[in-house]
Amino acid sequence: MSNNAGRIRVAGGGPLSDLRVLELGTLIAGPFAGRLFADFGAEVIKVEHPDRGDPLRSWGMTSDSTDSLWHLIQSRGKLSVTADLHDPADQSFVRELAIESDVLIENFRPGRLEKWNLDPHDLMEANPGLIVVRISGYGQSGPLSDQPAFGTIAEAAGGLRHVTGEPDRPPTRVGLSLGDSIASLYAVMGALTALHERETSGRGQVVDVALTESTFSMLEGILPEFSYHGAIRHRTGNIAHNSAPTNAYPTADGALVCIAANTTGLFRKLCQIVGREDLASDPSLATNTGRVARVVELDEAIAAWTETRTADEIVEMLRAQQLPVSRINSIADIVLDPQFLARDAIVEVEDARLDRPLLVPGVIPKLSRTPGVVPPLAQQLGEATERIRGRVDQGGQVGRRGID
Repeated sequence: MSNNAGRIRVAGGGPLSDLRVLELGTLIAGPFAGRLFADFGAEVIKVEHPDRGDPLRSWGMTSDSTDSLWHLIQSRGKLSVTADLHDPADQSFVRELAIESDVLIENFRPGRLEKWNLDPHDLMEANPGLIVVRISGYGQSGPLSDQPAFGTIAEAAGGLRHVTGEPDRPPTRVGLSLGDSIASLYAVMGALTALHERETSGRGQVVDVALTESTFSMLEGILPEFSYHGAIRHRTGNIAHNSAPTNAYPTADGALVCIAANTTGLFRKLCQIVGREDLASDPSLATNTGRVARVVELDEAIAAWTETRTADEIVEMLRAQQLPVSRINSIADIVLDPQFLARDAIVEVEDARLDRPLLVPGVIPKLSRTPGVVPPLAQQLGEATERIRGRVDQGGQVGRRGID
C-alpha cells in the first residue's frame, strides 16, 4: 500500500495539513512532539489505552469537570482513539493506522513496539515512506538501552543537573520536565528532516532520539573544555560561567531582576548608570575575561545599586538605555506582559467542558506566511475511536481529516 493511500489533501489547514501523525506515546516527550505537529495542522491520531488513557490526563491540577489542565493543551488538536496494544485485534488496527500515516511517534522502552507486533521495519515494508520516531531514555542501542529513564534521570545522566543550582548545595531540578521537552524538539526536528529527505528518496526511516543525549547536547563548551584542559565545570548558581556581569540581583521591593551586561559596551553603560565610572574606566575590566575574574566584586557593586530601587524602576531605567534586563517573572507576571500578549504567545480559548475561558500557550515559532493556529483542546478519551475505526473497517483506508 502506498504512503499516500486514502489521503485527501486539504489546503489551508496549516503548513503540515497534508501529514498524518500516529502518536503512541504517553506523558511528556512523545505527546509534546505530537502537539507541535498538531499546532501546525497535521492530523495527529493519539492512541490511548481504553481504560486508563494517557496518564497525563490525571497529572496536575484539573478543572471541576475535565481532565488535567496540562493534558488539555498537551493533546490539543489530536484525535483520541482507544486501543489496547496488548490485544492482537487492536494491534492489527493500529498497524493499519501506521500504514496510512506519514509519521509514527512512540516513547516506550526499546523493543516494546516489537512485542506488540508493530516492528518498525515491518511497518516500513508495508509503508515505505513511514517515518518512525522512537524516543527513549538511552536510545535504541548501547548497554543501557533497555533501562528506563524519565526526563529527570536523563538530566542527571546527560550532565545537565551537575551544573544546575548553587555551588554549595546539591544539584537542583530546573522546575520543569526539561529533559523530556528537549528530546521532543529533537524528535520533531528529526521527523521533519526525514520527511524532507523522503521528498528525494521516497523512503522513510527511523529517528532514534535519546533523552540522555538530548540533554547532553545542551552542554555548550563543557565537553571540549574538559577534553582540552581537563576542566570540569561545576554549579555557579545565577552567575554565568563564561560571561560577566550576568546575574539575578535583589531589589528594594523584595523582587529579583536579571541583568546581562556582558559585552564591554553594555558593561560600561551599566557602570555609568549605577554610578561606578571607576569600574567603567578600569582597563582590567575592558575584556570579558577580566570581568569574569572579578565577577564577585562586580556583582556586589551592581547589587548595592539595585537594592535601592524597585524592580519596575530598574527595568524601566535599563530598558531606556537598551540594556538587557528582566524581572524574574512568575506566571502571574507573564499573563500581563504586553510583549507576550502582542505576539499571541498567550491565547484565550473556550471549551464547553469549562465554565470559563482558559489561557493557553500560543503556537511557536511564528511563520510569516503559513502560521500555525491554536487547535481545540484535547478530546475526551476515545472521542474519535468510532469514526477512525469505522474508516478502517470500511476498506482498510483511514481517510481524512480533522476534528469535526
